[in-house]
Amino acid sequence: MLTANPKYLNRSSLVGNCFQNNTSNRPLQQCETNQDRGKDNDADENVQKGLPEPLWLLILEVIAAVSLLCFLTLCTMTGLRRCRARSSGSETSVPWTRAVSWKENTVISIDDDLLVNVPKISRQELAEACEDFSNIIGSSQETVVYKGTLKDGREIAVVSLSVPVHYWNDYVELHFHKEVIEMSRPSHENVAKMVGYCKESDPFSRMLVFQYPPNGTLYEHLHDGDGWQLSWPRRMKLALAISRALRYLHTELQPPFAVAALTSSSVYLTEDFSPKIIDFERWRYLATKPGFGSLNGGSVNSVTDSRHKRFMDVQANTYAFGVILLELVSGRASVSKDTGGLVDWARKHLEHPEEFGKLVDPRLQSVNQESLGIVCNVVNLCIDLEPSRRPSMSMIAAILEEGIEASAATLLRNSSLAWAEAELAIS
Repeated sequence: MLTANPKYLNRSSLVGNCFQNNTSNRPLQQCETNQDRGKDNDADENVQKGLPEPLWLLILEVIAAVSLLCFLTLCTMTGLRRCRARSSGSETSVPWTRAVSWKENTVISIDDDLLVNVPKISRQELAEACEDFSNIIGSSQETVVYKGTLKDGREIAVVSLSVPVHYWNDYVELHFHKEVIEMSRPSHENVAKMVGYCKESDPFSRMLVFQYPPNGTLYEHLHDGDGWQLSWPRRMKLALAISRALRYLHTELQPPFAVAALTSSSVYLTEDFSPKIIDFERWRYLATKPGFGSLNGGSVNSVTDSRHKRFMDVQANTYAFGVILLELVSGRASVSKDTGGLVDWARKHLEHPEEFGKLVDPRLQSVNQESLGIVCNVVNLCIDLEPSRRPSMSMIAAILEEGIEASAATLLRNSSLAWAEAELAIS
């Protein structure tokens, strides 16, 4: 039997054999080991796993492109709106001095047609009425109040907001418009009527014009003079009239209207001592100017909300009315260097009906005890420390009307009987 010696074998017959080191003449797949196949499979899997990465990058690129397009569109629209606002005479766009927040950089279109039902008075006409703005009757850091007389003879009070134009942004301008509309709503014999407003750019002017009662304020008559003109019946008449005005503002006027700062200084008197409530203080909050685009250290929107809440706080007006009643009864100011707060001083006497007489103004010659008791009981209701327990001004006005008018009728009847008896005695 013949045995083949490998070295004598024809090597051409081994071409493509995997035992040879040279694999150039055979397919690679033919000589792959299991380990090699595993490596190839891992590589294929890695390639497959890497496929989603370009897709995510593509999505991100699309999102970025869309965002950039939206931003450019928004910038273009904002620029066009600014140009239109500047060229339009019916809209107001206050120039910005510096950017603090995105709210302050937002242009707000303000339509002057909102004030179409409120009379507009020129600055020139007001300057002539107020003797070139020299007749100042009151001032604060935020406002100046002038007294004047229009050409038709009406006496007016002009409230000028002391705000430079660079502090007056679009948010404040919009709020100014809303407040003008709000102040023009009340129409009551004991609430001073708003005559009109002034709005001009050169020089920058924002003014409110009110009917002006010429006989001073209730505060002045009670605390700056000897009070001889305010007898007890006249004080009770004032209390009734003020309560009726507040009842109208809180319940009959819809939506309700609350006075920003109700005090004896905001009650003006006519020549026949009829009270007129004027809400001058309302504009001090609008005109506060600690920084551009903010009021009282907060954002315009938040302050607008808090200002709205303050003005709608009818319960605070109820408390303030109780303080005014105390001033009418006692002749004391709401705050005194000698006695401190009027309410704190009066509470100890209000708790005991037998001590009501200790509250009475010593300048008064005679006081009706029945009406005094009614007023003191109403004061107790108004100054309750829990606001929710304070009655509405509708209820308070009804109590005063029933009590004071009844006591006045009794007094008148008794006076008539006394005169009749005197006449009989004389005859």
